[in-house]
Amino acid sequence: MAAAEQSGHLKKMSTTLEAPVRYELVFDTGTLPIDPAAQPSIRLEYTGQISCIHCGRITNKSFSQGYCYPCFKVLPQCDTCIMSPEKCHYDEGTCRDPVWGETWCMQPHYVYLANSSGVKVGITRENQIPTRWMDQGAIQAMAVIKVSTRKLSGLVEAILRQHVTDRTRWQAMLKGEVDVLDMNAEWDILYEKVRHEIDELKQEYGEEAIHVISAPEPIDIKFPVEEHPTKVKSFNLDKTATVTGVLKGIKGQYLILDTGVINIRKFTGYEVTAILSD
Repeated sequence: MAAAEQSGHLKKMSTTLEAPVRYELVFDTGTLPIDPAAQPSIRLEYTGQISCIHCGRITNKSFSQGYCYPCFKVLPQCDTCIMSPEKCHYDEGTCRDPVWGETWCMQPHYVYLANSSGVKVGITRENQIPTRWMDQGAIQAMAVIKVSTRKLSGLVEAILRQHVTDRTRWQAMLKGEVDVLDMNAEWDILYEKVRHEIDELKQEYGEEAIHVISAPEPIDIKFPVEEHPTKVKSFNLDKTATVTGVLKGIKGQYLILDTGVINIRKFTGYEVTAILSD
């Protein structure tokens, strides 16, 4: 292929559910399709500049995957309840931005099971299915419970994670060390363990607020990986401004090179030039 190049401030890669998943590198200036099938050489050159993805301010350090410190301290999308939705304080009148909360949090969410490095539980908005699962590198996933608000999704997730993790073992995920599972059987076993606590939540918040999906439908996700790494060496643009290698695969938000891996989402807001060539 001819050399292809794109410069700008990085965003997380875009994904399209195909077999395998189709990826594009995304910048604030445009996009760059990227396909490991041809195993192209790739070069990422970081200029040393980071721009806040909210206000555009130049910052020496990125917080919460792309924000400057002032935005990190005041924006609702950087509040502690984003990582722990069961701690939502909207009803207490202390939301950092109630209008933002109404738009993003006071709407239906799904609790799901995914298999990225074994069974894990997570939450997402409906319009992030299946993007959320592709971003996590899950080879299987399915929504199991629909709730009316983000806080409720956090409360349900907290019940489930007493029995399954909410974390991905990212190194095992990248190495391909994950078995295909019977996701419906996994859910049946888990639901029997939590049925009573879910029923208690229904009694507190109302039957209409929590809907257990009667016949969840798992989807299978195939990623464009030509070769999984046997050892995982992770690149950090703050320490290594230039990353080069042959692209062997993409999984989740990671580029897998013959020289190591890099989590593109971690460097959101970093000004980078990407060059692809034969």
